Amino acid sequence: MKIQDELNTVKILWGNYWSSRILLTANNLGIFEYLKIPQTAENIASAIKTDLRATEILLDALTGLMLLKKITNKYKNSSIANRFLVSGSPYYHGNIVKHLNTLWKNWSELDEIVKTGKPARKAQDHISFIKGMHDISKLKAENIIKKINLKGVKKALDLGGGPGTYSIEMAKKGISVALFDLPETIDVAKDIIKESEVSSIDFIAGDFLSDDIGNGYDLIFISQVLHAFSDEDNIKIINKSAKALNQNGKIVVQEFYIDNTHANPVKSAIFSVNMLVNTESGRCYSPDEIKKWFKKSGLKRIDEKMFDDCIILTAKS
Repeated sequence: MKIQDELNTVKILWGNYWSSRILLTANNLGIFEYLKIPQTAENIASAIKTDLRATEILLDALTGLMLLKKITNKYKNSSIANRFLVSGSPYYHGNIVKHLNTLWKNWSELDEIVKTGKPARKAQDHISFIKGMHDISKLKAENIIKKINLKGVKKALDLGGGPGTYSIEMAKKGISVALFDLPETIDVAKDIIKESEVSSIDFIAGDFLSDDIGNGYDLIFISQVLHAFSDEDNIKIINKSAKALNQNGKIVVQEFYIDNTHANPVKSAIFSVNMLVNTESGRCYSPDEIKKWFKKSGLKRIDEKMFDDCIILTAKS
């Protein structure tokens, strides 16, 4: 029995990618956009210009995965698909699924990456990546900002802030926020922030490793940034941020939680592989490692809080 249970575990691991590929392909083809109302396989194949037999097999698999419902010969979205995979929904995650399709191509190079230690450069879709980060962050940003003590914070920097999701939440609380990121990211963030109708957000385009990030900040927020860089670069980022703070200012770091073994939780250990695939030197870092960077930069009064699968670390100047 034990052998069979272990074999079943291995079978689940080796077959999981089938379901993932079905979802990625359906999203790429825009299938869910057409199935807000019941449609036949013939109608869908005609609309997306695909082979009828192949389309019907794909739709049946999506039905089995509970993303569609099938009534006689017609298909329609399940509530899950309508909520997360149809554009216009407040819970839309189609952009992050597009980004995962890009990651699929890069992850396919993992054999060679492990041999060389060099990331894959096979595919990139920066716009889907940044919009996908907004898809994910918009559902939790308000609660994460609530975890931060904003008393006395008048001016903040959202360093590497991507789509500006957290900038928006801070601006809603009357804080003057500067969003710092690469020029191509700022272009996407401007559109997202414009739709939010918030004011008091400035944009700084540049590379925070080499460019001036400004100064006089009461708060510097660094969310899901450090895992993309090396230990040495992260010390530079924290040190530069510490120097940009007002007296009694603070740095807040949000990252995926991983323990000191770097093996648990497994989701974070796997995410480190994603950083291996896509960055020169990134991986997940434990709270103890981040605290060491704080201390090297002269920061003190370090506090930590958990939120879902993330750690939120605060350090004051």
